[in-house]
Amino acid sequence: MKDHHSSALFTDLYELTMAAAYFENHYAADASFELFVRSLPKERGFLLAAGLEQALEYLENLQFCEEEIEYLRGQPVFRNVSGAFFQHLAELRFNGNVWAMPEGTPVFGEEPLLRVTAPIIQAQIVETSLLSTLAFQTMIASKAARVVMAAEGRNVVEFGSRRAHGPQAGMLAARAAYVGGCGGTSNVEAGHRFGVPIFGTMAHSFVMAYEREEEAFREFQRLFLDASVLLVDTYDTLAAIDKIIRNDLRPPAVRLDSGDLLSLSKRVRQKLDQAGLNDTRIFASGDLDEFTIADLLARGAKIDGFGVGTALATSKDAPALGGVYKLVDVQSQRGILYRAKFSEEKATHPGPKQVFRFSGSDGVYAQDVIARANEDHADAIALLRPVMRGGKRIEPAVRIQDIQLRAREELAKLPLGCRRLREPEPYRVSFSQQLQELSATVRQQVLNGA
Repeated sequence: MKDHHSSALFTDLYELTMAAAYFENHYAADASFELFVRSLPKERGFLLAAGLEQALEYLENLQFCEEEIEYLRGQPVFRNVSGAFFQHLAELRFNGNVWAMPEGTPVFGEEPLLRVTAPIIQAQIVETSLLSTLAFQTMIASKAARVVMAAEGRNVVEFGSRRAHGPQAGMLAARAAYVGGCGGTSNVEAGHRFGVPIFGTMAHSFVMAYEREEEAFREFQRLFLDASVLLVDTYDTLAAIDKIIRNDLRPPAVRLDSGDLLSLSKRVRQKLDQAGLNDTRIFASGDLDEFTIADLLARGAKIDGFGVGTALATSKDAPALGGVYKLVDVQSQRGILYRAKFSEEKATHPGPKQVFRFSGSDGVYAQDVIARANEDHADAIALLRPVMRGGKRIEPAVRIQDIQLRAREELAKLPLGCRRLREPEPYRVSFSQQLQELSATVRQQVLNGA
């Protein structure tokens, strides 16, 4: 589902003041910008690229409407800007080219997820939206992949919309969590808009609304049959299981949402099995993350699936990525002028880049090389692909199920040490000789004032 109008006001003010300065100074060069994450958060051995679909939708539908332009005209900062600039904004549509890593691709620090080449005003204005879109979904997809790995093949459902930072964030977190491997989400809008499978159980309020707990269970199961998951911790978890058994209810699953999940899961499993309810699964939720899930399973918890909310929808332990969007070249009348930042601790490399991924003889990924875009490494996979030309997509949108499958296959090729939940081994990423030589040349030109 597409928005017909992507508001270009979703940007920082300085993007627009720079755009006005470019325009008024007749600076009309094309430029290339690259978006990347400087370094991985603590306890992350990899990131998982996500959000490209929404980024391309934004670029395809980018424009300023009349009301937005009038709002900008009224801002004091633009008092010296000509009317011609606002007419330029009224006519502005993105007509640049984009290269990107496909969603579901493992990515590491300093590797470009996306490159935009466009008239500099266009390329500048889209920075804020592209950063927030790609960094947010990449952050959530990466967290989801870790949670799914911890679950060791058990189903994980994303439950975090009510704790997300707003409805839009909750919906996009659900999408990204599915890319990362979750079996589905509780967010119905994410199901409708993106095709993510939706799941639900019941709330404690439903149980409390009835005079007797067993009556709530019976009425819910009567209506939803094989889709009913009975929440059993409203009053006393083990007593609730006894009521289910005494009333000859055979729910497909019960849900534990509080208490000692390790002990309760074992005792609930024992009671269910003794009553012949061997097919009734145990689903657990309640402030879970990859670490608590891994610990529960390592200690023998009898849990068949997990609902993960706050920790997943907010990536609670690493709630932001250090995403940046940096100018790498300007294509002017003087030809291509390479650009880089050389400040201490925040230096970048000039020129458009490609990321080449090398595999070992066993098919496991061994290392990445960040290189100049025109380099050729025949024995490696080039990760950045052309996805937009002249402001239009080159290929149709990819089904989210196919993105999830790609992510699963790609993550399985990472070294085991890189996938560890705690103290993962760093994946090897280096810069090519040609790129390092270009960096040295551009640095010297800057120092010499060339």
